Amino acid sequence: MARKETSENPGRLKQIALTYKMTRRVDKSIGFVLAGVGLVTFGVLLAIGFWVGHPVYLGILGFLLAFLAMAIVFGRRAERAAFSQMEGQPGAAAAVLDNIGRGWTVTPAVAMNRQQDVVHRAVGKAGIVLVGEGNPNRVRSLIVSEKKRMARIVSGVPVHDVVVGTGEGQTELKKLRTKLLKFPRVLQGPQVTETNDRLRAMGDLMNNLPMPKGPMPRGMRMPKGPTRR
Repeated sequence: MARKETSENPGRLKQIALTYKMTRRVDKSIGFVLAGVGLVTFGVLLAIGFWVGHPVYLGILGFLLAFLAMAIVFGRRAERAAFSQMEGQPGAAAAVLDNIGRGWTVTPAVAMNRQQDVVHRAVGKAGIVLVGEGNPNRVRSLIVSEKKRMARIVSGVPVHDVVVGTGEGQTELKKLRTKLLKFPRVLQGPQVTETNDRLRAMGDLMNNLPMPKGPMPRGMRMPKGPTRR
C-alpha cells in the first residue's frame, strides 16, 4: 500500500506542475498572484493571532487557509487559461459539453459542413439544446435545419439554441456550461429518456464517422460524407 501511495504522489505532483506551466504560458502573473494570496491570508490570520494572544494556533490555521486559498485561486485561473487556449478551436464546445455533468446526454456533431461549422446536441431536463460553433451565420443556418429535422420526430419538447463565440448574442466558451444549467427544467426523467430514444432512432449525421474527442486541430479535413447547409 505504501509503495502504491508513493508511486501515485509523483504523478499528481507532475500533473500539478504541468498544469502550472500551461497556465503560466497564458497567465504570466500566476506566480505573483498565488504568492500574494498566500502571504496575505497567512499574514492576516497571524496578525489576528497576536491580537488575541494565540499566534501559534492562528499561525497554523493561517498556513492551512493560505494553502487552501492558493489552491482555489490556482484552480480558477488554470481553468480560465485552459478555456482561453481552447477558444475558437473546432470541437472545443463538444469538449465542454462532455463535462457538463450527470443528467445530460451529449451527441457531438449532429450537423456539420465542410467549413468545420458544427452543431452539437445536449438533451436533459431542460429539453434539447443545440450548440453551434463556427461562423455565426452558417451555424445559425445549420441550427435551423436541425430544428426542422427534429420537429418531425420530437414535438412538445423545448428546443434551445446556443452559438459559442465572443460576438453579440453569442455565449463565451467558459460560460457554456453555466448557460445550459440555467435553462429551466421542464421535463421529467421518463420524458428525457423518451426524447433521447426518438432522437437516436432518427439517426445523426456523424454517428458512423470517427470523431476525435475534444478540440479538433485547425486545418483538419472533414471526412467525406453527406453535409447539411
